[in-house]
Amino acid sequence: MTESKPTPPVAAAARGAAGDVVLTVIVPAYNEEDAIPAFVERLRPVLDALSLGSEVLFVDDGSTDRTWAAVAACRRADPRFRGLRLSRNFGKEIAMTAGLDAARGAAVVFIDADLQDPPELIAEFVALWRGGYQNVYGLRVRRGTDAAAKRVTAGLFYRLFNLLADVRLPAHAGDFRLIGEDVVRAVRACRDRQRMMKGLFAWAGYPSVAVPYVRPERVAGRTKFGPLRLVALAFDGIAAHSTVPLRAWTWLGIGCVAGAVLLGLWVLLEYLLAPDRAAPAGFYVTLLVVLGFSSLHFVMLGVLGGYLGRIYNEVKDRPLYLLRDDDPEVE
Repeated sequence: MTESKPTPPVAAAARGAAGDVVLTVIVPAYNEEDAIPAFVERLRPVLDALSLGSEVLFVDDGSTDRTWAAVAACRRADPRFRGLRLSRNFGKEIAMTAGLDAARGAAVVFIDADLQDPPELIAEFVALWRGGYQNVYGLRVRRGTDAAAKRVTAGLFYRLFNLLADVRLPAHAGDFRLIGEDVVRAVRACRDRQRMMKGLFAWAGYPSVAVPYVRPERVAGRTKFGPLRLVALAFDGIAAHSTVPLRAWTWLGIGCVAGAVLLGLWVLLEYLLAPDRAAPAGFYVTLLVVLGFSSLHFVMLGVLGGYLGRIYNEVKDRPLYLLRDDDPEVE
């Protein structure tokens, strides 16, 4: 995604009338009971200082701790806080989608509860949105709090994604962002079952701008994204926005045909020029080719299987998520 300029004037919804919900802050949460009180303490004065109606929507993504009880406590203390409770752990991308579907505001902010995304930046996001930007995203200028392996793999992912995909992602931009009414409407219309929200935000387009910030340590808990989950998310993102991995096999096949012709000439020359060799002519070359290309076939089948699996999940047409309504304490 490249930075683009806004086109004023801003929509009337950006100003809002007294009492209207103009801004929805969506907080996907999975086992964040320890982080929520500190998060709310930091977020509440930020909302109080904004001159617009706001709400905070927690999305409990099937937590196994007392996250939902912490959300209920927030709701009792402040009517601006609401909650959705998913029936199981659907994953952060789906939790963000559920929050977006239920948001009442014209603009939506996505932020994690672990305070690695500073709530104080929301005021700057809103100011830029009021200036006409529809996608205001936080850009991590340093990732010192991440493990070295995660920093390396994150950099590789952004380079690979931007090389293969139809849209471009700004390197080291996470889900922490504000999206305006145009982007909200566009992303709500996308009902992909295996999704990467950053890719959908980039796909929507519209005027965008980065807000650099230094990412601090988590206040509580630990990251829910292990190496395998990050790899799966990366594949989902690339597969959702690119067919290059499929089309690459055509070019590889053409290269293999050319290589087969050259190897055939080699074997013929070996037979004509050195008929008395101990091993049958071309034996080692044949062995290498059979083993090498058999391995490539398995890789090719894996890529095809990944895309077929996505098609299978889409044609089942199941709901993206299910909600629980067994606790009337939280709307």
